[in-house]
Amino acid sequence: MSETPSLRGPLEALLFVSDEPVSTARLAKVLDAEAADVEAALGALAAEYVRDERGFQLREVAGGWRLGTHPGFHDYIEEYVLSWDTRKLSQAALEALAVIAYHQPVNRQGVNAVRGVNSESVIASLIEKGLVREVGRDRDGGNAILYGTTRAFLEKFGLRDISELPPLAEFAPDPDTERAIRDRLNALEMPLFGEPEDDEEEPDDDAAEPESDE
Repeated sequence: MSETPSLRGPLEALLFVSDEPVSTARLAKVLDAEAADVEAALGALAAEYVRDERGFQLREVAGGWRLGTHPGFHDYIEEYVLSWDTRKLSQAALEALAVIAYHQPVNRQGVNAVRGVNSESVIASLIEKGLVREVGRDRDGGNAILYGTTRAFLEKFGLRDISELPPLAEFAPDPDTERAIRDRLNALEMPLFGEPEDDEEEPDDDAAEPESDE
């Protein structure tokens, strides 16, 4: 097996511009190198980042390799990202985004049930911003559109995947509030979640939403 240092730079460059995990075989083909040498270089880079306590890590995920931020610094990342990203979203948009993130896939009626107001225009705004997307249809609920978060959502909020969403308890000021939030989310699994969406606007609810602040 040849020495790996000469592969480290090119590997870092390729991984830096990749927006998804890249397999060892793919990297070896691009670099015209032996897969075993590439694998060794990747392992050396991963170990180096850990040893030097770098702000990022190289991890093998989903059948490939990908650079990602160090979990130990996620609190700083969260504070930084929220400071410049979420200020572009209204309170209404943040509420709808939270419901979709924690209970996806969910239809509009489900978002309405938790928020207590019509969320059609808010969801449309989130889709336009690339944070939410259509992920299917609710066959048991009048073929209503189901929504989920996007890869851009994970990137902007510094998450590896949805499992890294903070627990709801962190947002509830007291146990009663946390219980109320969970009850409303759990209610989505009841018949209400399966009801067809009402395409008509609800003027009173829309007027109550600060959607113009998006």
